Amino acid sequence: MAVKRPRIAVDAMGGDHAPGEIVTGALRAQAELEADILLVGDPARLQPLLSLHQHRMTLVPAQEVIDMGEEPLTALRRKPDASITVAMNLVRDGQADAVYSAGHTGAAMAAALLQLGRLPGIDRPAIGVSLPTLLPDKSVLLLDVGANVDCRPKFLNQFALMGSIYSQCVLGIASPKVGLLNIGEEASKGNDVSVRAYQLLSQNPQIEFVGNAEGRDVISGAYDVVVCDGFVGNILLKFAEGFGRVIVQLLRDELPRGWRGQVGVPLLRGNLRRVKQRLDDAEHGGALLLGVMGVCVIGHGSSHAPSVFNAIRLATEAVEQGVVQRLQEKVGALTRRDGR
Repeated sequence: MAVKRPRIAVDAMGGDHAPGEIVTGALRAQAELEADILLVGDPARLQPLLSLHQHRMTLVPAQEVIDMGEEPLTALRRKPDASITVAMNLVRDGQADAVYSAGHTGAAMAAALLQLGRLPGIDRPAIGVSLPTLLPDKSVLLLDVGANVDCRPKFLNQFALMGSIYSQCVLGIASPKVGLLNIGEEASKGNDVSVRAYQLLSQNPQIEFVGNAEGRDVISGAYDVVVCDGFVGNILLKFAEGFGRVIVQLLRDELPRGWRGQVGVPLLRGNLRRVKQRLDDAEHGGALLLGVMGVCVIGHGSSHAPSVFNAIRLATEAVEQGVVQRLQEKVGALTRRDGR
């Protein structure tokens, strides 16, 4: 019996470098991944790009695009044929198993909520991204990194639950250690939301809450999941990405200096390549929108083809691992048990 290949709907019009870089990344994904790509966008702009290659991708027409500066809900109502809406509808109607977009993050989240709906027991979805840590072969799941600028304490509590379930079911961590991003370790530190969230998290028997995580501790390896609001999380994520590029550039500039560097660098090329892979955000490509009834991967607006490929790979893996079904089962069971 043939194994069903995941079908990934790709918003070809979303992002600063769309559609060219999106198409290039999607073509590579179609060639290298066990997945089928549904490319959503304006045929007049996509056909000339596709005609240069042999491919098996399906082109799904969508004539409109939501621009980065538009208000999400207003734009979705005004542009029913927008590429992100058409792509999301493919998942809703069972014609695709996941959607990827590097376009307007707010529009992608709003479209996911409108077309797919929330997981029962979850008030707000969150964007979760894995960051490297100081420990080898260990990452930390940071959420939210942009879906919710303002958060209530109960939202942060739900983010912690989703992050913990995801880490258990998908990453194989038996008892994920959860931290709350804050300005100090003490329970009384932070603003009112942080203090109240600390109380909820410490009383939540479904997670292993180990306390506040200061900024320097996020990538220490002491935590498996760190929760915060999307405003702070997005700033932290982009700072980490920028700082990673600084480290890579410093190594490139400084290691070759002097005769020792000129002799040693050729011997270290493999090590330097692995350092770059651990720090390069293009190696991750995108982040999962957790808490909606479908697999949705959000990419950087500045995504180039390598990021697009890796984001589609993440979407494919999420489908194959049944991320949404596992979250639905676990969150639903806890909700029923707690009588909510």
